[in-house]
Amino acid sequence: MNYTYILQCKDGSLYTGWTNDIEKRLGDHRSGRGARYTKGRGPLELIYLEVSDSRSQAMRREAWIKRLTRQKKLILIQNSGWKEHLAEWGLENLQLQEQPAGEETISAAVRTESEKGEHTHVI
Repeated sequence: MNYTYILQCKDGSLYTGWTNDIEKRLGDHRSGRGARYTKGRGPLELIYLEVSDSRSQAMRREAWIKRLTRQKKLILIQNSGWKEHLAEWGLENLQLQEQPAGEETISAAVRTESEKGEHTHVI
């Protein structure tokens, strides 16, 4: 399987990537061996995941998501329901958070941005 994913960094920034082994890739990111961008920005939280049939499809989705505004990415994440599919994908034990208690999560960021009255829809 190939995956397109979004991580939320401790500073609230979002990182989008793709991989054919999500568990290994998350471990790489969290240990500082992942992308240069995520190094030193932990703890990291997996906030979005989708499965693609091919590497090229996952890479196209990554490129498409990277072109979205932050607001549209947050809406995509909020409306996706991706967690419901983890067992179906054989990932029921996937560690989603590497985040200490008390840190802001993506749902808090979505609430904060929607409280500002900024409403956008993914087209």
